[in-house]
Amino acid sequence: MYYYIKGRLVYKDESGLAVDAGGVAYYMNTTLTSMANAGNIGDEITMYTYLHVREDIMELYGFAAREEKRMFLMLLSVSGVGPKAALSILSVLTPERFALAVVTDDVKAITRAAGVGPKLAKRIILELRDKLKGEDLSVDTDADETAAAEPITDSRAEAVSALVALGFSAADARNAVKKTDADLSVEEIIKKALAGL
Repeated sequence: MYYYIKGRLVYKDESGLAVDAGGVAYYMNTTLTSMANAGNIGDEITMYTYLHVREDIMELYGFAAREEKRMFLMLLSVSGVGPKAALSILSVLTPERFALAVVTDDVKAITRAAGVGPKLAKRIILELRDKLKGEDLSVDTDADETAAAEPITDSRAEAVSALVALGFSAADARNAVKKTDADLSVEEIIKKALAGL
């Protein structure tokens, strides 16, 4: 319903903030990261929003960055993950670290979030890893022919998916990953590719 709300930051508390847009103050729940990046009271800010509606409740969630909102929506698509758990995860992990945790099976990183146990963390990894991989199924028209001819291993494919989730183009991610050793772990491939990017 609302893509973003732009206005003056007028209030902050431990779980959210309020933005005055056109004389109406919109209170939204948010992550600790967005709270820190939103600015100070009186600043003009933009929050990317999501309106959560159920039979008995209507709550607004806001994020200082589009990527954080995107990861929040991906988390909501996982069975058993509600808005509070999604906020909790994104309060302890940036979108980049969260994407990396998903593709590298880092259950421990995800369970650092309050209220998220190992069972839920494993379900998040299982469901979202497929979604992240699904984003990189198309062939890039701007990739070189030599790159297309070279096969990508499963580890490299996961690394490419992770880099795309971090905001890099699929072509750049593929080129960076192809320069790494295919025998490395997914996490090592991602680290070396990031150094190249």
